[in-house]
Amino acid sequence: MIRLISRPSVHVLAMLLLSLPLSAQAPLVAPPPIPNAVPEGTTFLIRLNDRLDTGSLQPGKRFSAKLSEDLVAANGLVIPRGKKIKGHVSSVQRGLHTRMLLSFDEIDTNHGRMPLIATVTGVPGEHAAKQPDAEGEIERKGMSKGRMIETAAVGAGIGAIAGAAGGGGKGAGIGAGAGAGLGALSGLLLDRNLRLEKGTILEVRLDHALQIPQR
Repeated sequence: MIRLISRPSVHVLAMLLLSLPLSAQAPLVAPPPIPNAVPEGTTFLIRLNDRLDTGSLQPGKRFSAKLSEDLVAANGLVIPRGKKIKGHVSSVQRGLHTRMLLSFDEIDTNHGRMPLIATVTGVPGEHAAKQPDAEGEIERKGMSKGRMIETAAVGAGIGAIAGAAGGGGKGAGIGAGAGAGLGALSGLLLDRNLRLEKGTILEVRLDHALQIPQR
């Protein structure tokens, strides 16, 4: 025996079928920006208040910085330059690829402190550091060619003096060659720390909108 579908059920089913294409084609609407917030993705400059040296740094070490430019929200609210920023060292790696990762905790505003979620994207003017990677890790550059030549030259001079004392002119030549190699090698092994001096400028990108308290 065939059971007939009631007329109200047919109408409900038809309405559901008609609504499917409309919902599938409905565009996604982005949430409106927060008026009193500095938008995510904004980049700005800060200046370190502390010296950070991988030779002595440990993960968890606290540091502070100052805002080097105003941060302005859509509605005109401002966090003025000079406001204090607090952060900590998330990780330190030593060796041939010395690097550090800095994280930020909070920023002072005219009406209290706010959480700061941001990433270091650059170290302008610091020639000893590479451009930070996508995670914000700052890595030390290798020894420059000029610095390597300088270190090798010093080693060659010392080696030549020692060689001349022991074997005359021939000894001086041998000593110079050995000294140059040892000088360059010692430079590579001894000068491996990454140092960000007090006053170093960092470029920072907001990873989350920063709300500015209105009062």
